[in-house]
Amino acid sequence: MRAAVLYGKEDLRIEQIDEQALCEGEVRIAIKAALTCGTDLKVYRRGYHARMIVPPAVFGHELSGTICEVGRGVTNWALGDRVVAANSAPCGECAFCGNDQENLCDDLLFLNGAYAERIVVPTRLVAKNLLRLGDKTPFVAGALMEPLACVVKGLEDISVRAGERVLVIGAGPIGLMFVTLAHAAGCQVTVAGRGAERLVAAQHLGASIVIDVEKEKIPEEAFDVVIEAVGKPETWEEAVRKVRKGGRVNLFGGCPAGTTISLDTGLIHYSNLTILASFHHTPKTIRQALQHIESGLIRAPAFVSGECALSQLPELLRLMSTGNKAIKTKILVDQ
Repeated sequence: MRAAVLYGKEDLRIEQIDEQALCEGEVRIAIKAALTCGTDLKVYRRGYHARMIVPPAVFGHELSGTICEVGRGVTNWALGDRVVAANSAPCGECAFCGNDQENLCDDLLFLNGAYAERIVVPTRLVAKNLLRLGDKTPFVAGALMEPLACVVKGLEDISVRAGERVLVIGAGPIGLMFVTLAHAAGCQVTVAGRGAERLVAAQHLGASIVIDVEKEKIPEEAFDVVIEAVGKPETWEEAVRKVRKGGRVNLFGGCPAGTTISLDTGLIHYSNLTILASFHHTPKTIRQALQHIESGLIRAPAFVSGECALSQLPELLRLMSTGNKAIKTKILVDQ
């Protein structure tokens, strides 16, 4: 089959690869929708991810499709079932899993290979994070489940409440998901970001105030909650400066490895700030995310703005690296 294989820094190749035989408890999915992701772009630029992927390896992790083969011992799934798979599954046995912190599992098992015609889902993931997709739910919407689950976790961590003033810094797919869910929770949402298409989308998704940071600064307004969804040290620092006394900040965006930030200790102490960071998702938030998709709260057209043939994926990632402002792109794995 054809698949995207990452060999190193900005070295992605579309190749014919052999398909592995299924082991007991595994299933094979024929991929119907695979989506680009900011994390994949970071990995492409860096050439690896210490926890998620070590090249050479098949690439991509946001997907949905139909089961086309089941391994020995699989009883809950059948050929043709419409499914969506998360990109990881916790062990369920370590101290973190026992403390309801499965996102920090000591043996988190990751899944890559969404940019391909088919993918094998390992036994643990089949048992914990393979979910059934409703008959009326588009595959492209189902593929949004994994990033949305991370956003659900972020809002759960920061405990937003109806009526609060929420600032989302960043208008990429993650920022737009935060806008949607915070608005649905009854918050007054301000979004600060770049890209006309993304900012228009933010307004449609519920942002009452939109700030184009290329043209204007974020006002010195005291927000109840600030969510950083960019992943740059300078915006981490700015997020802390924009929250009110007693407010809460979620430094959600992952920064480049080895970077540091400088914070005003007096501001943090005397303003009694709560500062935290959210990472990844859990089986609970995976299921909550799928509920948001199946209910229609999250709709694919708001987050997926284009299509690209698998053969053109290396060029698309190169363009994304130079500042392409598309939201998400559906990869046509059969082209």
